[in-house]
Amino acid sequence: MHYSQQQIAEMDILIQYNLESTQQGIKVHSKADKDKIEAVQRLFDKGLVTQIDGGYLTDLGRKAAEHAQALILMLAPQQQRMAS
Repeated sequence: MHYSQQQIAEMDILIQYNLESTQQGIKVHSKADKDKIEAVQRLFDKGLVTQIDGGYLTDLGRKAAEHAQALILMLAPQQQRMAS
């Protein structure tokens, strides 16, 4: 099983969220890359973000972002993990 390009694009959006604050969201501008616009739309459709262009994470979205960010950290080179 492999991640699809759509799933990777969605994870790329999720890792942009600051998990240290629930008061900070993101906005994907209408002039952004088509893949990013479509990814955030899918996250909205799945109930992971509050707005069609990003907004805030929902409870489910926060869990997904936590997992995505943890995976990125686990897959980082060892030197990078130790610096975090």
